[in-house]
Amino acid sequence: QVQLQESGPGLVKPSETLSLTCTVSGGSITTKYYYWGWIRQPPGKGLEWIGYIADSGSTYYSPSLKSRTSISRDTSNNQFSLQLSSVTPEDTAVYYCAAGLVPFGWGQGTQVTVSS
Repeated sequence: QVQLQESGPGLVKPSETLSLTCTVSGGSITTKYYYWGWIRQPPGKGLEWIGYIADSGSTYYSPSLKSRTSISRDTSNNQFSLQLSSVTPEDTAVYYCAAGLVPFGWGQGTQVTVSS
């Protein structure tokens, strides 16, 4: 059973870059046809896809966040990462990493607050 765990700072200042890493166990991020993504939930709002990285390393980003988003991977450590630049308080949310386009595995989520 695949397990995912997010890690990264819980507090980011406005205009800085939010960086999170997801460590995967119980499955390889290079497994064919698998996708690995980032999803967030702002307070009082629904879930929002940020983007994903495929087994091939190709990426897809939400159009609304594309200009500020980068997803990369470290296959040697079975990790994938999110960078979201120029953050504002509106980027405050619980951030999840997930396995699959229709997720079959979720991290527990990590709260990220954007504040000075």
